[in-house]
Amino acid sequence: MFQTSLELLKFHWMAYTIYALLIISVIVWFGYNLTRKEKAKSWVRIPFYGYIAFLVAGGVGHHIFTYNAIPWVAEDIMRHDIPADRDYEITIEKHRWQLPKEQMVANMGEKIRFNVHSKDLTYGFGLFRKDGTMVMQMQVVPKHDNDILWTFHECGKFDLTSTEYAGPAQYDAETGEDKMFVKDALIVNCNDKFASK
Repeated sequence: MFQTSLELLKFHWMAYTIYALLIISVIVWFGYNLTRKEKAKSWVRIPFYGYIAFLVAGGVGHHIFTYNAIPWVAEDIMRHDIPADRDYEITIEKHRWQLPKEQMVANMGEKIRFNVHSKDLTYGFGLFRKDGTMVMQMQVVPKHDNDILWTFHECGKFDLTSTEYAGPAQYDAETGEDKMFVKDALIVNCNDKFASK
């Protein structure tokens, strides 16, 4: 159902707004009954508790529904059984990326495995759209295999930076610029055999 994090975010924004308004209505209902001089009749309590049960079922149901609808959850759980279309080995040391010599390129719909190694600190591996929204990220712990399998359902050029604060050496002392920011680190092409998936 959802292919990108932006689609999921829009759905969650709408769902949580409606849910928050429903919760606020419970508070208003409860507050109104507190201000009344006469005690609420026992039959009035039945719809109130029924409404609370509806809200609990709706909240739990929403999370169960979105868990099954997020495509990268199953991909992450089963990633050892899913073959990657492309593999990229990346190393980080002293706040510098050691990327493959050739430009990282993929086709929309391909499964890409990023295996990232840190030789000194804990970093983050994050790919971002041009508008600054995050496509994906993972934590990179030193002296461990840190890999993620990702299917790109959108094409374009994606920037790379660390999503974990790795100390002041990550930023240029004079300009304050992020030294780990790599513009157009990954290019995802639209015209390929996977694009119709």
